Amino acid sequence: MLSNYKIDPIIIRGLDEDISYVDITSDILLSSKDKCLAEMKTKAQGVVAGLQVAKRVFELVDPDLEVELLAEDGDYVDNQTVIFRVKGSSRSILKGERVALNLMQRMSGIATMSYQYAKEVEEFPMRVVDTRKTTPGLRILEKYAVKLGGCSNHRFNLSDAVMIKDNHIKAVGSITKAVEIAKKEVPHTTKIEVEVESLDQLREALNADADIIMLDNMDNETMAEAVKINQGKAILEASGNVTLERLKSIAEVGVDVVSVGALTHSVTAFDISMNIVK
Repeated sequence: MLSNYKIDPIIIRGLDEDISYVDITSDILLSSKDKCLAEMKTKAQGVVAGLQVAKRVFELVDPDLEVELLAEDGDYVDNQTVIFRVKGSSRSILKGERVALNLMQRMSGIATMSYQYAKEVEEFPMRVVDTRKTTPGLRILEKYAVKLGGCSNHRFNLSDAVMIKDNHIKAVGSITKAVEIAKKEVPHTTKIEVEVESLDQLREALNADADIIMLDNMDNETMAEAVKINQGKAILEASGNVTLERLKSIAEVGVDVVSVGALTHSVTAFDISMNIVK
């Protein structure tokens, strides 16, 4: 469950962006006494996410609005399913409509794609995770949507874990030296991950006692060899050029984790409409 103190600033920024000071159309055409009932309806099939966020949008716009959730975050729904109702001031409902829909459509698109990836490899122990390739300012919502779809989260931000990538290795001089420095500086509770591009780098990372090793843009044959070399010592993460069509073959290789940037950076918005019905 998302906490209001985390999502309220996101919603307020969205409302500030959408309404400078008045909704010139609604405030002219409608009086403060005008009331209506509006419904959100899906126009696609998939996993809905962001219902609680949309509810909070309308609560912040007007605490007197009455919201009824007809589905739960993470539900798989059919096309033309009514998932949300809001009743009260017509002005207030129209002021919150676009921000609520924008967030829900984005989150539901991510949840639906995550569901497709999770479903593809559900018989394998491999975990499908997201990346930091998220929309600036929306990471908490997007990573929440990934989990609703059935996938898992990678580190949330740069503070969560040490990830030694190619530019770090070049700057420091070697994988061995980078891991050695990290082990001296970080708490014992912090994991150290190393990105490798070859089997030789894999061996060096294993000798340096890295906790997690990312196999960057390797083909399946090379990753299979990496699994043999690793012998379960470190967690192996496949990354790069991961598509839904390739996902099952990666799982069959035997890696522990696969990270997929597309879960958040290449999704199509899930189509949801909102209409006044009464």
